[in-house]
Amino acid sequence: MRTALPALLLAGCASVPAATPVTAPIVVASAETDPVDSTSDAADDPAIWRNRANPAASLVIGTDKQVGIHVYDLKGKRLSFTPAARLNNVDLREMAGGRVIVAASDRADTANAHVALFTLDTVARRLVPMGRYPVGAGEAYGMCLWTRASDKALFGFVVLKDGRIDQVRIHVSGAIPRVETVRSMKLGTQAEGCVVDDRTGTLYVAEEDVGLWRFAADPAAPTTATPIARVDGRTLVADAEGLALAPKGATGGYLVVSSQGDNAYTLYRLADMTYAGRFRIGAKGTDSAIDGTSETDGIELALGDFGPDYPEGLFVAQDGDNAPDTQNFKYVSWARIVKALGL
Repeated sequence: MRTALPALLLAGCASVPAATPVTAPIVVASAETDPVDSTSDAADDPAIWRNRANPAASLVIGTDKQVGIHVYDLKGKRLSFTPAARLNNVDLREMAGGRVIVAASDRADTANAHVALFTLDTVARRLVPMGRYPVGAGEAYGMCLWTRASDKALFGFVVLKDGRIDQVRIHVSGAIPRVETVRSMKLGTQAEGCVVDDRTGTLYVAEEDVGLWRFAADPAAPTTATPIARVDGRTLVADAEGLALAPKGATGGYLVVSSQGDNAYTLYRLADMTYAGRFRIGAKGTDSAIDGTSETDGIELALGDFGPDYPEGLFVAQDGDNAPDTQNFKYVSWARIVKALGL
């Protein structure tokens, strides 16, 4: 059950406070993906697979929530496409033996949520469908994965459009995958973005017009939501959308959130959730073929060496307005973000 909200978050439930957003420095993208095929609101959420043996050969997965899911290289070239109706958010985990499991929230049936499962063929650089599996009543919206440290069990969190969060256990060791719902949690209004810190077993969820929350990720833990940051119109502007992590050490690092309402990205320090700064993604210049981002839904961040363009990590953001082309995803060097914010 959801606990009573502190007054500071209750204020955000009624309306977003009138305020001027904090200034955000501009960081330029190094690359962008080929545009998705669908027009209007289509591209949504990315996931990143880092090739440890050859970082420059890493892959980015991105959903087109009208028709399917793409695999891109680090230059943004589309390598493959897998048709699938109405996939929204996507996440992945690399399992023992190097098998990469990809999970997406499936909205094809708006009355009954599903999870679509794939394996990532890292050699052929394409997704292999495993099937779609029912979760519970409601429209699937957000999706993120968690690998439990104690036993390497794989769990998923499906964020329903009404704010319910269904946790599922994903069994992929057998010939046929199995997905079982193990518990449910609830936020008061529409939510979508989520991410799990595998180090601490903490689930972070964005309630779009209210703010950010955390839960204990283990299915045996209480379903109590703890408020950690509010939509205040200054540091975080509604809608609060995609979430990503930059882990450092045992518990430190940053939580990054798409501040969609003012086309920015806000960082909070882990684990105390103090405000750390914000930035925007802008164009390289008036003659640049790569524009900035706006109205970002999903984001993803992976640290480590991704080759010369991304020596410390790769940040990927959906671009809601890529005119005159259809929507796509922008790639940004984490080193540029760190420098711009003085982290």
